[in-house]
Amino acid sequence: MDIKIIYEDKDLLVVDKPAGVVVFPEGQTKENTLIDYLIELRPELVGSGTPPRYGIVHRLDKDTSGILLVAKTYEVLIFLQKKFINRDIEKRYTALVCGEIKDDFGDIKTLIGRAKNDPRKQKVYEVGESGAEGKRTAITHYKVIERYQGYTLIDVKIDTGRRHQIRCHFAYIHHPVAGDKLYRYRDNKSPEKLQRQFLHASYVKLKLLNGEDKELCSELPDDLKEVLEKLKIKN
Repeated sequence: MDIKIIYEDKDLLVVDKPAGVVVFPEGQTKENTLIDYLIELRPELVGSGTPPRYGIVHRLDKDTSGILLVAKTYEVLIFLQKKFINRDIEKRYTALVCGEIKDDFGDIKTLIGRAKNDPRKQKVYEVGESGAEGKRTAITHYKVIERYQGYTLIDVKIDTGRRHQIRCHFAYIHHPVAGDKLYRYRDNKSPEKLQRQFLHASYVKLKLLNGEDKELCSELPDDLKEVLEKLKIKN
């Protein structure tokens, strides 16, 4: 497994996760995961938290690429988890969604919880809706980067980190992430060359334990760049 390290100091390891890699084992996972590889690379990570996550601060879905934060000590793990809870870490993604979004900017604020009819999926609930009790608030902001024929490239900022939040939210507004087989509609077609969901964790801004502000960036991977090159820009 070839994993690019974006940043590292005595407290924190930041990696550029490739698509197709599970972050840590859950349920029936039998394949090698990212944390397995990282522990081989940095054996001290076994002391940064409890298995199976160890020092993994947040998750990315298997087919989502990009920036992932890994704490190297338990103190830093707790510190960063509190930052996420308090919404003190800025996370941005680049996504290609189906259809042409009309507005240049937008916000999606709903409740999100597990779907009753499919445990693999999350579902949007409106306040007061039957079944909404106990569901968690999810807030997503987006701005349009480029419009293509049949698709829109967007920059996405999430205030909350709910499971499948971006995928669920954009399916809810009828613009599912391109290539997403779980949340797509029947009439959604994937762009040429796209072999996975077009979702990439591109930017993180946080304050380190020593008080330093840190901005971390990850370029769009070659497989996603190739997809965009095949699309026609909307005039």
